[in-house]
Amino acid sequence: MSNTQTTMSKQTKISKDVANKKIIVVREFDAPLEEVWKAWTDSKILDQWWAPKPWKAKTKTMDFREGGTWLYSMVGPDGTESYCRADFKKIVPNKSYIGDDAFCDENGNITHDISGMRWKVDFSRADTGTKVDVEITFASEEDMNKIIEMGFEAGFTAAHGNLDELLKR
Repeated sequence: MSNTQTTMSKQTKISKDVANKKIIVVREFDAPLEEVWKAWTDSKILDQWWAPKPWKAKTKTMDFREGGTWLYSMVGPDGTESYCRADFKKIVPNKSYIGDDAFCDENGNITHDISGMRWKVDFSRADTGTKVDVEITFASEEDMNKIIEMGFEAGFTAAHGNLDELLKR
């Protein structure tokens, strides 16, 4: 495989399944599965990569278990905070998790500007590390489009770049 192909496979691939109101994200990381899993499920590590620079992710609380919640904020360069919460529904260690994600206030009370979304995240071994498949399902096409308009594609791609840097250390 040429260097170009290797580099290409490490790019974040995002596609829309409009009929099923889904965003599909596929990404490979040059690290062992257990390390990538931990980066996606440990708040101390998530805070280091989840937000696209110059934004920062800041966990208020995280209880990564079925029935648990991650309450965090995205902190802008001017210090403004936008809160989100993820409610974990199903977890298969080092393989997958499913959670419902929603915008909320600083106490975790869901706001209804945009309906919540279901995240299904699968981890699998790949030739050069770990493949992560993310399927985000929305209540409506309108909600999916709002997230895209908010800069989801560029933001999540940039966050994956942050994770690449972190995994190299």
